[in-house]
Amino acid sequence: MYRKPDKEELIKRLTPIQYKVTQENGTERPFENEYWNHEEEGIYVDIVSGEPLFSSKDKYDAGCGWPSFTKPIDKENIVEKLDTSFGMRRTEVRSKYGDSHLGHVFTDGPRDRGGLRYCINSAALRFIRKEDLEKEGCGEYLKLFEE
Repeated sequence: MYRKPDKEELIKRLTPIQYKVTQENGTERPFENEYWNHEEEGIYVDIVSGEPLFSSKDKYDAGCGWPSFTKPIDKENIVEKLDTSFGMRRTEVRSKYGDSHLGHVFTDGPRDRGGLRYCINSAALRFIRKEDLEKEGCGEYLKLFEE
């Protein structure tokens, strides 16, 4: 259902920053990205494959300048890998089907919500508004917004 397009298609379809982040493990600038302070209800999907990744219900302001979430919608769509770049030991977060670099997960998130902070690049995401979930083929995720 979800797939990673070939390199040529990705180069045509993605902006330079989207390509750099998702395909070359890049990072966008904090506080200068599309979703760091976005508050609308909906879900965030992989810009490459469309696989559902995070819900606005789990988004919070971590003060870091990137979208931060306490958990993914479905842990099955997330792959975690050890990242030792830049002399650090971090846990990289990638999408399962798109194999997109998304960002990193840290253990300094809200304790009352599990203690994790998924710090994600906006350039790796596409937002689908709650009102558009059905139209976009993601109607099953409407249940996330029921009280």
